[in-house]
Amino acid sequence: MPTVHATHATLICLVRHGETDWNTEKRLQGQIDIDLNAVGVTQARAVRPGLQGQQFAAIYSSDLVRAWRTAQIASADLGVAVTAAPDLRERHYGVYQGLTSTEAAVKHPEIHSLHQSRSPDFDYLGGESLAAFAERVMSGLTVLADRHRGQRILGFTHGGVLDVVYRAAVGRTLETPRDFSIPNAALNWLEYTAGTHAGHWRLVEWANIAHLRHIQEAEQITEVRDEVMH
Repeated sequence: MPTVHATHATLICLVRHGETDWNTEKRLQGQIDIDLNAVGVTQARAVRPGLQGQQFAAIYSSDLVRAWRTAQIASADLGVAVTAAPDLRERHYGVYQGLTSTEAAVKHPEIHSLHQSRSPDFDYLGGESLAAFAERVMSGLTVLADRHRGQRILGFTHGGVLDVVYRAAVGRTLETPRDFSIPNAALNWLEYTAGTHAGHWRLVEWANIAHLRHIQEAEQITEVRDEVMH
């Protein structure tokens, strides 16, 4: 069980929302409000035993429905109300939202090229630039961490947010291609220590999916049965 290393540090568990139909289609959701599918609800329920025995001073969630519903389901046994935290929202991808990568490459080839290169200043014609998004996420998360120094808090959020947080914790630039996973409903632990000029983020544990093993095993059994039937 992750623990706080210093009395003035904050231990934060961040959970990506459960699966949606758009996740399975690899369709960029951004700030379009897409609900969980049946698998996503099952994943959210499976988070409960993963958090068993943990005591949280506060629970925060993005106010987008896929994260908010995951939070309500996953934290039902913790006895702490969920508070909306808009800074934990996914990035706004402007005209790119609602498209798959293949569709975007055909419809907006120039934008797709900037997306693939992780251009930090491009805003998708009315969305958020990567640099602005990262500033929004890390500033908001730092406020929450400062509010709960020496305590443990829980947050429910999105893949893009977790991408930014991971990079901040390990010192990786925003432009570097992603080489780490961000599974739905995984547990990601970080520690924040306030400093004189700037706080310090430390990665404690990433992409813990032990609580989801039984779901994955059930899906594998179903796939094998379907192959046999066909």
